[in-house]
Amino acid sequence: MKVILTEKITKLGNIGETVEVKTGFARNYLLPNKKALRFTKENIALFEAQKAELIARQENARKTAESKVEAVKNAKLHMIRQAGDTGQLYGSVSSRDIARALKEIAGVSVESAQVMLGAPIKSVGAFDTKIALHPDVIVDVKVFVAQTQDEIDALVAGKTLTFGSKKVEEEVAEEPAKEEKPAEATEEKSEEVAE
Repeated sequence: MKVILTEKITKLGNIGETVEVKTGFARNYLLPNKKALRFTKENIALFEAQKAELIARQENARKTAESKVEAVKNAKLHMIRQAGDTGQLYGSVSSRDIARALKEIAGVSVESAQVMLGAPIKSVGAFDTKIALHPDVIVDVKVFVAQTQDEIDALVAGKTLTFGSKKVEEEVAEEPAKEEKPAEATEEKSEEVAE
């Protein structure tokens, strides 16, 4: 489907460009969100009449995004999540979580589609991502994910967290002493049931 873009869209085109897109993308996203017009003679005339207003609106949106850059850069995106002994998270940190944290911490409202995370974060550590406040205004941010605030402080300081056999061995050495009594109790119950 041929459409006329009414705003700049990353990887698609600038205001006023005529582009060929898939019909579903146009019907479900571009047209309902007023990001494009169908390519017709009437819409070409309508676009030309509104071109100055659309360009001014785009420029205003860019300036608004630039005013939020410092707030996003200074936001401390610290995510505390539960993780296993190897540092793998129980679950993940998604672009939606980062967008929510930006709103809570920095007061900057962004959609999850504006968080350029790629794949969800599934382990403890420090991760680089980008926030597209506007197609022309992209901010690099760092996301710290850990199990406790102390671990986050260590990550912020540039230290690496170690997960591995020593920590696991300490926990395994402590566990059998604690679990001996419940194991005996279950054996006694199974003997009673057998009789």
